[in-house]
Amino acid sequence: MRSPLPARRSFLAATGAGAAAFALGTGHAAAKETVGGKVPADPFTLGVASGDPLPDGVVLWTRLAPRPLAPDGHGGMPRSPYTVDYEVAEDAGFARVVQRGQAVASPELGHSVHAEVNGLSPDREYFYRFRAGTELSPVGRTRTAPDPASGPAELRFVAASCAAWYHGHFTAFEHLAKEDPDLVVFLGDYIYEYGITGTNMWREGVPLPGPEHAVETTTLEQYRLRYSLFKSDANLQAAHAAAPWVFTTDDHDVQNNYADDWSETGIAPADFLRRRAVAYRALYENLPLRAASLPNGPAIDLYQRRRWGRLAQLDLLDNRQYRDKYPAGQVVDDSPERHDPRRSILGDRQEQWLYDGLRVSDTTWNLHVTGVVMAQIDRTPGAGSTFSNDMWDGFPANRDRLFSAWKRHGVANPVVLSGDIHRHVAADLKATWENPASATVGTELVCGSAASDGDGADTDSSAKVWLANPHVKLYNARRGYLRCRMTPTALTSEFMTVPYVSRPGAPLATAARFVTEAGRPGLNREV
Repeated sequence: MRSPLPARRSFLAATGAGAAAFALGTGHAAAKETVGGKVPADPFTLGVASGDPLPDGVVLWTRLAPRPLAPDGHGGMPRSPYTVDYEVAEDAGFARVVQRGQAVASPELGHSVHAEVNGLSPDREYFYRFRAGTELSPVGRTRTAPDPASGPAELRFVAASCAAWYHGHFTAFEHLAKEDPDLVVFLGDYIYEYGITGTNMWREGVPLPGPEHAVETTTLEQYRLRYSLFKSDANLQAAHAAAPWVFTTDDHDVQNNYADDWSETGIAPADFLRRRAVAYRALYENLPLRAASLPNGPAIDLYQRRRWGRLAQLDLLDNRQYRDKYPAGQVVDDSPERHDPRRSILGDRQEQWLYDGLRVSDTTWNLHVTGVVMAQIDRTPGAGSTFSNDMWDGFPANRDRLFSAWKRHGVANPVVLSGDIHRHVAADLKATWENPASATVGTELVCGSAASDGDGADTDSSAKVWLANPHVKLYNARRGYLRCRMTPTALTSEFMTVPYVSRPGAPLATAARFVTEAGRPGLNREV
């Protein structure tokens, strides 16, 4: 039974965000005239971003914040709306401008802008920028998706996850920005809710943030401030400006290990839903999301399906908002309760949406983007079995239903992208986990963290446990990201790592390279 959600009108009234502010911020309703007085100097300190590429357009994001770390969460902006102009061009010098428009940055939405630009050509690179008053933003690069009926020669994408700013420098994003990818796929934990203190501040050469950052985020102002702190990083801004992003979330965008309205710290469901509402609102304000993802109180529409021509279908899944709560702890012995066929990590509605989409998929590859690991990981080598209920292992019936849908609908080349664990892992997805000789039905690529858990190492104390599962082909505990090239015949996946993040300047290395051939699920290691 799901907790009842407040109507959009009641939530907007309670939070002071009007429907007009939402529409103006997206550019769906253009400002009739320029609003706001003189814009404070240097309002684009949080950079620019683009996201959710379609064949005819993208969403462009910025947020006005001349003092991004102002404790009240308003970024140093006056409490009034401001008109922001944007333009899109075919060249970085803006000699060939193809689109211009306006949106209003309102205080109700943290002076964020989500301009939805349409009328662009498919499969094309574009450049964009914003203007507020006389202030001009940095230039961002984006691109549109191919026509759905086209046959692109390739898709080059990178995946990243788990970006605890206080655990280290974002060197991974510095290298990622230079990859010139078609798309960035973010796999969850863009921010972390924990208080930042001398105990967990491992980013050398950077002063400890003020006391307003030392508490766990629970209010809208605190979540806004946390995004501002993380997004003030120049390397993260460069990664956003390099390519369009798509997103899924995991738990730390709200609170560790949450499940629907359940909080691991015992917050009453009604109170936790209020916290979830402000967390989702801050998430929307700070990421390049479309109006379709505008929060409705404690609910936000995040799962969606996108195509890259006939090459790939991307199903972006939400594995937190609708999941059933833990049956008995987070890591437990195998039990009948864990196997309850009613349990779902996606919720009934999202499950049916996913299976319906797989039934009609006609692409060469089918990517499932999920926040947590899907492969079965028995954490007790030898006799007995122990599983983490926070991952798909806590929902084996849901996983079985998905694998059955792959088989029933003849789904071509399923590939799962996941994050969460701060480790790079590559695994074959098996028809029968206990039988290594059983059919491999899909491939999972688990992206390690950008900074979370600090410097890391090539191996650690958990490697033995993970590698005892024979379908796990790689375990690496370094920081980094995942680089992929997908063609009609093969998917090449490279696990990119840096040797340290406690200080800047780390070089980039390839920890492993795998090839998955179209029509032959599984991992073939090259490096």
